[in-house]
Amino acid sequence: MIDVCNIQVMKPLLAEHGFHFSKAKGQNFLIAQWVPQQIAEDSGVDATVGVLEIGPGIGPLTQQLCLRAKKVCAVELDTRLKPILKMTVGEFENLEIIWDDVLKQDVAELVKDKFAGLRPVACANLPYYITSPILSALLEAECFEAVTVMVQKEVALRIAAKPGTADYSAFTVFCQFYAEPELLFDVPAHCFLPQPKVTSAVVTLRTRMERPWEILDQATFFRTVKASFAMRRKKLQNGLAAGFPELGKEGAGEVIATCGLPENVRGETLGIEAFAAIANEIYRRKRND
Repeated sequence: MIDVCNIQVMKPLLAEHGFHFSKAKGQNFLIAQWVPQQIAEDSGVDATVGVLEIGPGIGPLTQQLCLRAKKVCAVELDTRLKPILKMTVGEFENLEIIWDDVLKQDVAELVKDKFAGLRPVACANLPYYITSPILSALLEAECFEAVTVMVQKEVALRIAAKPGTADYSAFTVFCQFYAEPELLFDVPAHCFLPQPKVTSAVVTLRTRMERPWEILDQATFFRTVKASFAMRRKKLQNGLAAGFPELGKEGAGEVIATCGLPENVRGETLGIEAFAAIANEIYRRKRND
């Protein structure tokens, strides 16, 4: 197995195929072997698992996943990597590579098709510029036991944030609606070529088997969350009134009171249960109008 994280191996390999890093695709390749090993280990991949990997690059994580999983299906957009991946991971019979944009795939259908009888998980070193859309697509597919990703550290902190903290955001609520996140470990910039300007972190999101809140209408719930964070420094009443013009300020105040919350409450202090109660009250009012 080629040690693709060894810079003395990687540089000649890339040069041989005339490969240049694409800034537009956010390409930073790992040059520290412990990182892909740790990701594969911590993601809980074993012989009962089918792994969807997003963006294998030159294959350091792919190798580690193939050594552990029953099947790995990797989705890669950059076709310049074809001859390189043939050399670095071509030996693995349990690997299938799909040359496409994962955002154009029906993820749930792909998982159903490729991983019949296996426990499906997703694993990826996500490019910084497209982290949110890909992570959203993986969570919304609702077909994985867990999603383990390496992202910019500030994004990882946002995913795992608690209500009332500076990192807590609408994206936090979105992620925690679908899954329970756990920060695993940091990855310093010197572990990559070229070096990014930020620290990365690995986070695993274990899909919620049950959601302990009643939500009458999911669209209203996410609209409520978005409105609640749109005016972060202002009272929740202002955010709801702006996000739901049909409520108006008075109606927004009534909703907050009905849910037993203080008049001057701010959205950034609320957990999912409170957002669910607010959204349900708004939905009931809309249906009664």
